[in-house]
Amino acid sequence: MKRIYRISGMTCSGCSASVAEKLSQVKGVIQVDVNLEKSEAEISLASPISLHTLKSALPAKYGISELEAHTAVMDTMGIEEKTKLQQLRPLFLIFLYLFVAAFLLNYKEADIPSAMLDFMGLFYIVFSFFKLLDLKGFPESFRMYDPLAKAIPLYGWVYPFMELVLGLMFLMRYALTTALIATIVLLGITTIGVVRTLLDKKSIQCACLGTALKLPMTEATFIENAIMLVMAMVMLTQIL
Repeated sequence: MKRIYRISGMTCSGCSASVAEKLSQVKGVIQVDVNLEKSEAEISLASPISLHTLKSALPAKYGISELEAHTAVMDTMGIEEKTKLQQLRPLFLIFLYLFVAAFLLNYKEADIPSAMLDFMGLFYIVFSFFKLLDLKGFPESFRMYDPLAKAIPLYGWVYPFMELVLGLMFLMRYALTTALIATIVLLGITTIGVVRTLLDKKSIQCACLGTALKLPMTEATFIENAIMLVMAMVMLTQIL
């Protein structure tokens, strides 16, 4: 069952992320899709939930009123998968570009370790760029699934800058041992949150590319982190 609600009081992507987070925590809510431009929220419900219950879950600055009620039935699983692939297309394209760039930088020497370091550096630089496009909205989206960002809000604000610094360290080959250990720790924490979200089958927005590109949290997010973690572990064993 899906219902569409009018949400008032949202002024930025951080607000929409906050609304999505609060409504997702209501018992019986399966999925929340917030449209900032339309000031609307489409909520998938396991069972009917009163407007009062939804309103109670939101901070006082936001108002909510029912706009439209309808039931949507997914025809086949194939349609859902196709939609996911379409939504994740920007992520796949970015990964392709990063792999090609890292290969072209090192193909003459056939230096695989150097190509891996370049890929990790470019990964951090590009992903931090998208996060910094909306630094105000990113922390709200990030703490919806990252355990450390949820416990320490300041961490969400500094995370894009940490990615930027790590990217420069990899590209400049500076303090690589420190950069690799930091990668394992930071992405390890995030991966724990991603796995929890996937196991809970919650449908939320992934903040890996900030809030500029609205990507769903899927298995692709786990694979993205896993690739970086494996590379970091392999390079760390070679250095040590």
